[in-house]
Amino acid sequence: MMTSVFKERVALHWQLIKPLQTGLLLLTGIAGFVTGRCPVSKFGLLLLMSLSLALSIAGSTAFNMVIDRDIDLSMGRTVRRPLPSGRLTIKQALAFAALLSSAGIGLAFLLLPLFGVLVFLGFFFDVVVYSLWLKRRTPWSIIWGGVAGAMPIISGRALALGRVDYIGLLLGLSILLWIPTHILTFSMKYYEDYQRAGIPTFPSTYGFSRTRLVIALSSLGAAISVAIGILALGLSWGYLRLLGVLAVGLLGLALYSLFRPSERVNFGLFKYASIFMLGSMLIIMVGSLG
Repeated sequence: MMTSVFKERVALHWQLIKPLQTGLLLLTGIAGFVTGRCPVSKFGLLLLMSLSLALSIAGSTAFNMVIDRDIDLSMGRTVRRPLPSGRLTIKQALAFAALLSSAGIGLAFLLLPLFGVLVFLGFFFDVVVYSLWLKRRTPWSIIWGGVAGAMPIISGRALALGRVDYIGLLLGLSILLWIPTHILTFSMKYYEDYQRAGIPTFPSTYGFSRTRLVIALSSLGAAISVAIGILALGLSWGYLRLLGVLAVGLLGLALYSLFRPSERVNFGLFKYASIFMLGSMLIIMVGSLG
């Protein structure tokens, strides 16, 4: 009986950190580190960095779950999450979020003060600026959410080099520009949910056509930023061609959605955006190791 209760508690807390989202952001941090330092010779540092980022990203996500619990309660797709369903209390979720965040940020400062500052900024922009301040006020909050999403790859490279450089900022920019493609396609799919929750989104503020145009432009910007980053890293043209294949798929879906919009294409673009970012990070990592 106690074992089943424990397993249930673990599963509920696991849902608080959105493991797929946390994992993808963690991968960008690892990619940033690999571009600046050999992961084999510095495996211990890579492991500690990964732990720090995983804890801080998961902690900020859990905090966002607490902040957005009333929003989740009004949406059909999120009403069964641990907090709106009442399976976890606010106190339990806050304690969990605080433990993860403090451990992750604290470890980051121990590894390198600059790394700690950048990890803290990612947490601050995500929880305070994006979720607490702007999410319920303006659809442009996604820009600041994008800044938070860019911090893992910037901080990972900064830990490897001991400084922030233009390549790290370029790679961070690619994440920032990718995030609108990811979020805006989602906000179109669940337009009614966001309307009921009273959250301002690009579709509700500017219309679907303009939102699709923004998605196409942000997809193009993300692809260009990654490509410039690959060139700046000195990776071979073969890796750039692989990125080109991924980018053609992303831009093709974005343009198809712009001129021949449908719910199916929109959802396909949402899914493919994650594949594009995952593939881009793997290309960068493999190319840097080679």
